Amino acid sequence: MIVVENHHADPFQTARLWRGEFESKGWWHSFELPDGTQIEGVNSVAGQRTRLAAFPIPDDLRGKRVLDIGAWDGWFSFEMERRGAEVMAIDDWDNPRFHQVRASLDSRVDYRVMNVYDLTPSRIGRFDIVLFLGVLYHLKHPLLALERVCALTTEMAAISSFVLREEHMPGHGIESLPVMAFYENDELAGQTDNWAGPTLRCLEAFCRTAGFARVELQNLTEHGASLACYRHWDPPKLDAPEGPRLIDVYHSRTRAINFDSEHEAYLAAFFDSALEQLTRDDIRFEIGGYGVRPLEVLQLSPGHWQIDFPLPPGLATGWHPASVRIRDSQPSNTLRVAIDLPLHVGPYRVVGVADAISGVPNKIEHRPERFVSIWLEGLPENADCHNVRVYLGTTLLDAVYLDRAGSREPRQLNAKLPRHLEPGVAELVVCVGERRTDPFEVTLA
Repeated sequence: MIVVENHHADPFQTARLWRGEFESKGWWHSFELPDGTQIEGVNSVAGQRTRLAAFPIPDDLRGKRVLDIGAWDGWFSFEMERRGAEVMAIDDWDNPRFHQVRASLDSRVDYRVMNVYDLTPSRIGRFDIVLFLGVLYHLKHPLLALERVCALTTEMAAISSFVLREEHMPGHGIESLPVMAFYENDELAGQTDNWAGPTLRCLEAFCRTAGFARVELQNLTEHGASLACYRHWDPPKLDAPEGPRLIDVYHSRTRAINFDSEHEAYLAAFFDSALEQLTRDDIRFEIGGYGVRPLEVLQLSPGHWQIDFPLPPGLATGWHPASVRIRDSQPSNTLRVAIDLPLHVGPYRVVGVADAISGVPNKIEHRPERFVSIWLEGLPENADCHNVRVYLGTTLLDAVYLDRAGSREPRQLNAKLPRHLEPGVAELVVCVGERRTDPFEVTLA
């Protein structure tokens, strides 16, 4: 247990003063309205402009869609609208001051009362830019919230938060660690709705883990940090070297190419590169244009590599190209994965079976590890090793490989046989969805 003895001045004194000022003024944001009315809040207009200027947000946002999460009185929402964006503002309570300013500005900002954990693309769509300013430390589940933010973002999220500093826990060297303090009661500035205090390293790690490809520190102040979190890698230069060769990409556990966007999933990708040393920071993988940082980089053999990574959040229904770059190279060839696509199964059939090693038709030869190759016509485009099942008699075989659609027809499926099967004749059946092939007679040697 860490016991904190802080003999210095209250590190949260400024936040306590802000709270007291808010209770006297009633406004958090300041405004300069068109009729000359000045509304003085805790934050000055100049301070709000400085806070926003920390992020690379263009002055001209025409054609862009912007989401402001935790909008409060709405200054940032209305500023985004002033720059030409279509804006949605979210808060978890219906703030009458937001309505007052919106009416004064004749604003068309779409204001909704919603919980951050309920924000999904299916409910509110996707946004080029998401503002997530001063919200994170108010949340019990900060990483879950950042995953929601990432899924909504198509370009960049502007994220600012209180960060834990040495002055808050002196003597523990916390600024060098990816750790977070959890405030069970009102320990953070006397507010019961302040829950989380991540260090800067923790906040950056949270944003990458949530699914952002690039996380760039924009500003570090006495009270917090501002991060620009991007969904994309920087584009390669025109004279960039040739990229690697992508061999395969699939679910790391099931070998599936089909994914449910509502559930967490991890993928494995395999590629060839002659480089002798690669790290996570060298890899630029992307799916559907969204960059994703690998969790692990493995050299399987000279020139042959594997990376493991999470599925990027926020992918729309459909087929999405996957590719990889190494450092500043051009992208590799692409392979596709399917997001939320149903499996439409029409007529299909087995046109051949053989021992996968010897190629002998209709016979699986005896050896320590036995594999069968099956050729099928008419499989659905998104058939994969997880949704195609192979039975030899009553035994379910382990499907280890299936040709991708379009590579050739018929498509080849390889399955591994368990060791306990006895020699003799057995019936092989392939099932996809509710459909199954006619039995195909196979001899086990």
